[in-house]
Amino acid sequence: MTWTTWLAVVSICMLGAMSPGPSLAVVLKQTLAGGRSNGVVVAVTHGLGIGLYALLSIFGLAALITASPLAFTALQWSGALYLAWLGVKGLRARANPDAELPDVPTTASAARDGFLVVFLNPKVAVFFIALFSQVVGADTSVLAKLGYAATAMVIDGSWYLVVAWLFSTPAWLDRLKQHSVWFERVFGVILVALAGRLVLSILR
Repeated sequence: MTWTTWLAVVSICMLGAMSPGPSLAVVLKQTLAGGRSNGVVVAVTHGLGIGLYALLSIFGLAALITASPLAFTALQWSGALYLAWLGVKGLRARANPDAELPDVPTTASAARDGFLVVFLNPKVAVFFIALFSQVVGADTSVLAKLGYAATAMVIDGSWYLVVAWLFSTPAWLDRLKQHSVWFERVFGVILVALAGRLVLSILR
């Protein structure tokens, strides 16, 4: 692993992590509803999911998934249904005069959402196969391969930790909580739209 190659991997992973999508919506939703602790949990488990996919891609196992149309399509449908389920939950959020938040999620749900939003997205495997096919070769050591996977995991987890931290600061969170139901619904619309886009891509 050379510094130039590693910095290229860092740059691409940063751009991938910062791209808006279902992951960002889930992190913001969990942070808004559950506070900083839930935001941290979902960020960490999301990073672990990314690290797992990166590792599988580097060692070639993810290529088996993408090479099987049935497995790839099954993952796509599972991901679309999961995003739609999260979106519908957000759309059904209702104001509760007896509570500050409409629906406070548990730490377990934050961990589940953080991991599954990655695991049920086979496009993550495609992204990493495209990336690592350019930098990993037959002469790449096992240590270097582990280093690349760890890099992807740390960058992704760190980015969403920053997002969770910023949006859970008291000044931000107090204002967001005043309109938490509407934010839940907005995130619901975003997630349902993303699920719909994924379904359209499957049917094409």
